[in-house]
Amino acid sequence: MNLAERCRPIRLLLSDVDGVMTDGGIYFNDQRIETKQFHIHDGLGIRLWMEAGHNFGIVTSRKSIAVSQRAKELKIDLVRQGVAEKLPVVQAITKECGLFAENVAYLGDDLPDLPVLRWVGLGIAVSNARQELLEYANHVPQSSGGSGAVREIVEEILKAQDRWEDMIRRFGV
Repeated sequence: MNLAERCRPIRLLLSDVDGVMTDGGIYFNDQRIETKQFHIHDGLGIRLWMEAGHNFGIVTSRKSIAVSQRAKELKIDLVRQGVAEKLPVVQAITKECGLFAENVAYLGDDLPDLPVLRWVGLGIAVSNARQELLEYANHVPQSSGGSGAVREIVEEILKAQDRWEDMIRRFGV
């Protein structure tokens, strides 16, 4: 099955955070508060994805106030933090949304993401992911984690679904 065929049924896009939505760095300020750097292009991509009528969610092993804040800004309701085993959580979200594995895309970068990548309809490893994920991924975007990979995937899926032109018309294009 080629990429476009895998993209067409996708209705739910789930993503890890550290190393996918960020560069993987964990930073602490002088008050020992964790901070993260998110790419602005990813944020608009997530908004466009949801405006196209699809669901977006976060499934991450760590808990972070920065993730909660970013999710709130982007109006992401599907947020699961502190997840030790991601696959059962992804399966529960899929069921909660009334979808099947073939309707789900997942972006990951490291070993805890591997079972999910192998289960979903479109398993995506960011370009700087660990080798094991790169080997099992259905697709690897050109962008690395924290550098617009989420946006790149959103565009690719919406283009395969013939929805991209509808989304960019909002901007006078």
